[in-house]
Amino acid sequence: MSEPQLSIRSSKARDLAHALSRRTGQPINRLVELALEHYDRELRQEKTRYPMDAVWDLAAEDRRNIPPGTTSAHDEFYDENGLPI
Repeated sequence: MSEPQLSIRSSKARDLAHALSRRTGQPINRLVELALEHYDRELRQEKTRYPMDAVWDLAAEDRRNIPPGTTSAHDEFYDENGLPI
């Protein structure tokens, strides 16, 4: 049984791979593995690049725990003219 193959039909990718292989002494297959591993890590960490995303995720999680019918109205603290009681 032959080894798995990856075929990329791009002259730019071929040229980059050969240049990096010559510069680093690494075989092309190892360079491709390293590049794919790096890109995978980068994508997995993408959420942490935008701290506000974590805030939105927490807010969405909290909204799921709020009982139906709950409001943020504080009418019981104000009279009919909108003044504090």
